[in-house]
Amino acid sequence: MEMKPIAHIRTPFPTKFGIPRQSGILDMLESRIVFEKEYRVKDALRGLEDFSHIWLLWVFSEAVREEWSPTVRPPRLGGNTRMGVFATRSPFRPNPIGLSCVKLLRIEGHELVVAGADLMDGTPILDIKPYLPFADARPEASGGFAEPLREYALEVVFPEELLAKVSAQYQAPLKEILAQDPRPAYQQDPDRVYGFPFAELEIRFTVREGILTVVSVELP
Repeated sequence: MEMKPIAHIRTPFPTKFGIPRQSGILDMLESRIVFEKEYRVKDALRGLEDFSHIWLLWVFSEAVREEWSPTVRPPRLGGNTRMGVFATRSPFRPNPIGLSCVKLLRIEGHELVVAGADLMDGTPILDIKPYLPFADARPEASGGFAEPLREYALEVVFPEELLAKVSAQYQAPLKEILAQDPRPAYQQDPDRVYGFPFAELEIRFTVREGILTVVSVELP
């Protein structure tokens, strides 16, 4: 079995830290899917413009391992509770394949502009398929152990003088990313200053009693 990337995605996330935990929960943030030269064939996209959403099949390129474990520790459960790997969306899988549903905003030449991606910058894309609401949507489905965590959010305090350092197009998405709490769930030190790179900036913050406060926004 041999596979090769058909494209790579460009996002404002150069590292794993801060990436939305699921696709579709940050629809205000745009990304670009750039096809490899071999697949820059206009006919391959014929009809895709009629779909509002698409599925991305991609590779956890920074999580490839020789060995695999039948259980993993989901960060949202505190990093201490083990679940079966096939009951999670952990990147550490027998085959490091990811699946994301994103909104297709437009097609520009040989690039797709999408919203709602949860991928790191440069992630290789293996395939693209249209999302079919009559077949793919299951509103009655159970969310398992992840369901109680769906509404979790922090209050975000972002001083105006710091927010002004962020490009206007990224201000609202960044505040939403912070509200989702980018920390691993097992890191709860109220005195610790956390940080992650985003859109060519370094964002630093603290979290205390459910309130996230941004303390600096600087060039890395």
